[in-house]
Amino acid sequence: MPGKTVRIKDIALKAGVSIGTVDRVLHNRGEVKAATKEKVLAIAKKLNYQPNIAARALKSPTSYKIAVILPRSTGNNLFWEEHPKGIELGKESTTPFIANVKYFNYEMHNADDFKQEALKLIEWKPDGIIIAPILKNETIALCHELDALSIPYTFIDTNIEESNALTFIGENARKGGRVAASIMDVGVEQDKDILIVNIAKDIDNVIHLNLRNQGFMSYFMDPGKRNIGLKITVEVPSGDRQGIYETLDRVFKNNLNIGGIMVSSARTFVIAEYLKERNLEHLFLVGYEVYEKNSQYLKEGIINFLISQRPVDQAEKTFKRLFNYLAHNTTPDKIEYQPIDIINIENLES
Repeated sequence: MPGKTVRIKDIALKAGVSIGTVDRVLHNRGEVKAATKEKVLAIAKKLNYQPNIAARALKSPTSYKIAVILPRSTGNNLFWEEHPKGIELGKESTTPFIANVKYFNYEMHNADDFKQEALKLIEWKPDGIIIAPILKNETIALCHELDALSIPYTFIDTNIEESNALTFIGENARKGGRVAASIMDVGVEQDKDILIVNIAKDIDNVIHLNLRNQGFMSYFMDPGKRNIGLKITVEVPSGDRQGIYETLDRVFKNNLNIGGIMVSSARTFVIAEYLKERNLEHLFLVGYEVYEKNSQYLKEGIINFLISQRPVDQAEKTFKRLFNYLAHNTTPDKIEYQPIDIINIENLES
């Protein structure tokens, strides 16, 4: 349509669908059949549709409500203190708009607590949401509700590919697992066994730990790997000290050939504490995330390597992408993988 501004209404007429359907496709929110989505996008491209950013800005609100649902940072689960730091940094870039951020924190691996916080979140009626989708089933249920309400949402830390999330910024968890495996392959003696520790309740419902484990095991299925020892997986459903110690004591009593440990979560320092108390500091220990307690044991030499996905940077970027979508109608890339950093005592300070 040369010389004429193409409207959403024009695309809807051409596609034979409602204006609401076109809006959901163009703004990547809500569920639309794949064939319909493809047809709408093809017509929009053919008509050279350009969103009227200026007109949208005139009727845009000056403040936005952003909800953030994250695990509660308590006890030995202090990793989740990092993400709010990045979100607060992101808020600094919203001028002249105002971002009203409200946190909804749930107990890690507690599905009922997640559901209760999700209900509170929806009642608050946010304009957009940042989700750490640790619990897969419960997060998918929440996403279906948000899709029905046409509320855009983004993921941090973990991705659910079969969702309508606006964007995901974070680690490629499978590759993160393979990176850990490659470090273990070099650091553990060729014929020694490797222990994989998962500190999680109902691990089948914890996406990122599953993907890391899959990546870790897939590495050793490839031909030509150096380590030929057993790969022993243990799940510790309780994060408390006694539960972890009792589980590991049984494992080491029944497996005398363990040469290294990979911890699939950020609570690597808990295993480091165990090794120190049991005089097992000689074992090669690899885990995830750089923060105070993990860094302490890295400096002591009990943790050998940490793999980091930069949670502060990740959260700041996610906040900015969501806010720019709300305030300026800019649609981010669906997935943006963070660099996977390998940290040891030599580069910890940098």
